[in-house]
Amino acid sequence: MTDAPSFQQRLARAKFRAWHRGTREADYMIGGYYDRYHAAWGEAELAWFEALLDEDDVDVMAWALGTQDAPAHLAGDLLETMRKLDYVDIPR
Repeated sequence: MTDAPSFQQRLARAKFRAWHRGTREADYMIGGYYDRYHAAWGEAELAWFEALLDEDDVDVMAWALGTQDAPAHLAGDLLETMRKLDYVDIPR
């Protein structure tokens, strides 16, 4: 029997998954969101983000850009924060 990962281990895994999506655009959007907001997260916020990471990039990006409605389990304040896109810092 293995122990469940700690909150800090889950955060580290979420960071990796957020920044290794497969496209640069998704990395900046999802990884940038993680970088900007993760320090204030509790269990509920991390669980939401983990569920978001399980979705396809094209869907997450469409929800963040407001071109598609998000499913009910992901809609809400956290997604509204993501829609602001003020956290995206694209290196030059």
